[in-house]
Amino acid sequence: MEGMEQWSHEAKQWLQRGIEYAQQIPPNQLYAAAAVLLITTLLLVIVRLFKRTKSNTIMLTGLTGSGKTVLFYQLRDGSSHQGTVTSMEPNEGTFILHSESSKKGKTKPVHLVDVPGHSRLRPKLDEFLPQAAGIVFVVDALEFLPNLRAVSEYLYDILTKASVVKRKVPVLICCNKTDKVTAHTKDFIRKQLEKEIEKLRASRSGISEADVANEFTLGVHGEVFSFSHCSNKVSIAESSGLTGDISQLEQFIREHVEP
Repeated sequence: MEGMEQWSHEAKQWLQRGIEYAQQIPPNQLYAAAAVLLITTLLLVIVRLFKRTKSNTIMLTGLTGSGKTVLFYQLRDGSSHQGTVTSMEPNEGTFILHSESSKKGKTKPVHLVDVPGHSRLRPKLDEFLPQAAGIVFVVDALEFLPNLRAVSEYLYDILTKASVVKRKVPVLICCNKTDKVTAHTKDFIRKQLEKEIEKLRASRSGISEADVANEFTLGVHGEVFSFSHCSNKVSIAESSGLTGDISQLEQFIREHVEP
């Protein structure tokens, strides 16, 4: 009891000294110090909120038959499910990547959304884009040339969406089925896509502003289109859903969903 009284007495003395010291400081300096403290506190709160709400959503999209759903299962289970899966509804799940399931320590789960490639179901894409930390656009490297126009149009639409451009959502063009001997290389696919998108830019330049109110112009005016012109980062990689060769895909995911 005696110790508590002594502690209380000392605390009162320190408080009194603090008040006396504060009274000696000029008001303008006191206000400046208070303002600095307030701004610092607000910045710390904003940083913490930003970190807390950073998205862990990765979207898989592309034409039907490109192998998106097989890649989804490889990332989740480490299995291709014999490659016979076809999705007509979005496959969605939050999980630790299968390749990281045996790692010790904290690993951040990934929210993976596999959006069906059928043209009638693509509006589903717009539901998830505002929360996407990254987009994986899957291309069938085996049947690439017959589908070049359709692939390019779909990719063009994604790259000009306001929800992608404004937030600078990174896009990975994932050339799938590269385990096949007759599959095209990622460099060939990139060059052909750039050429086809350049044609689309020219053909769509005559569309009225009312028709493209929610889109952004793609590329640099007066220059031949290149993915390097996009405001968001566009990269290209190879994968094989059937054999489980998805290391480049996993690397992209972990670059944008930190463990």
